[in-house]
Amino acid sequence: MKNTIITIVFMVLSSTLTACDECKKYNNDDLQIVKASVIHNTDINSTIWEINVKGNAGKTTPVPAGQLHGAPVLGYVFPTTLKPTDVGFNDTQGIVALALTSHPDFDDTPLWDENNDFIYDNDGIIWHPHWVVLHKDDRVDGGLSVKQFKKTDTSVKLPPTNPGMPMYMDSPGFQVITNKTSIKVVIPDYRINNKTDFKFDAVSAYMQVNTEIKDKPMLGVYKVYSVLSNDLSLPYTVQLK
Repeated sequence: MKNTIITIVFMVLSSTLTACDECKKYNNDDLQIVKASVIHNTDINSTIWEINVKGNAGKTTPVPAGQLHGAPVLGYVFPTTLKPTDVGFNDTQGIVALALTSHPDFDDTPLWDENNDFIYDNDGIIWHPHWVVLHKDDRVDGGLSVKQFKKTDTSVKLPPTNPGMPMYMDSPGFQVITNKTSIKVVIPDYRINNKTDFKFDAVSAYMQVNTEIKDKPMLGVYKVYSVLSNDLSLPYTVQLK
């Protein structure tokens, strides 16, 4: 299974990506990854996930489209070898990834008030985490999308913190911290099935929402700005502290 995941991701992201005018404006040092780590701290039974960039992590955020269709999404993404069942989904094929995202046109964390203004649907631009299942998708330039399902599919299981969309996506509510070159998040062990021996990589990407075009995914990857390992082989392991 692990080798299958690595092969799929490598084939997708090593292919030539077509130009995207909207993508180009965000291709700067804030999205150029130089280091990443996942550290397991036994004192607090949690993993600390961190990405470091050349510029200022999280400083660049998307320019609003003014509507949901075509809404831009920027992400710092950790593809992993975790299983979908480790983060609350049913057993399904795909790549489990932790995506730290910003998108000003909509809010998909209805349970959380990230800017602490007592309004729960106005803070999509604030960097926040999602668990997603990614799969190969040739319909978009980046070759990947968040896996969708039919609303009538009774085999689908999502965590209770999911945003209510017909995709393998969860809004777990972990706090995202940006500080100079660093963006990080702390995840309690029990929220990942106490797994501390997985592998991962680090990617920065431009994604876009689609609500009108039938032959395009609801949330697809249109541009990859940076891949830490270069070949997306998920070579990095969790460190013990």
